[in-house]
Amino acid sequence: MTTYAALLRGINVGGSKKLPMADLRTLLTGLGHTGVRTHLQSGQAVFTTGHGDEESLAAELSRAIEERFGFPVDVIVRDHTYLKAVVEACPFPAADLEARQLHVTYFSAPVTPDRFAEIDPAAHLPEEFRLGDRCLYLYAPEGLGRSKLAEALSRRPRTKGVIATGRNWNTVVKLVELTVPGA
Repeated sequence: MTTYAALLRGINVGGSKKLPMADLRTLLTGLGHTGVRTHLQSGQAVFTTGHGDEESLAAELSRAIEERFGFPVDVIVRDHTYLKAVVEACPFPAADLEARQLHVTYFSAPVTPDRFAEIDPAAHLPEEFRLGDRCLYLYAPEGLGRSKLAEALSRRPRTKGVIATGRNWNTVVKLVELTVPGA
């Protein structure tokens, strides 16, 4: 049995794609998963299962949401080991920063630096970003809402077939805690 986090993109934001967390828990349980929990209202669920892999579980959940709620939702599924490695590999001094200053964008597949080659890092200082394993770390000292770098990153063309969804550092760390085996 493996414990996973499902990261749903773009739900319960701005009044669209309403997906109550109680309904998401019921849906995941109906798919045969156990230990189902949700975190916040912005689309994080944790569950344990003995079948599937990250990609097949994400596809299964995405299909089930569309069938049940009538709208498509992009989903990324990651296990505890991956989520913990993302925290441990953070290139910024997370312990010295406020959580609002640090964000992680998870990608469903690897992305290459050339995707961001047109962004001039010096033009956005003191904001910075670094690529990791299927993720991007963003340091935004004034927070995401004021970040010009976050705006520039979000304007990059999507890589066909690659899903991206971001989380603040508090959520990144909490997902590690929630996916500890046996927690």
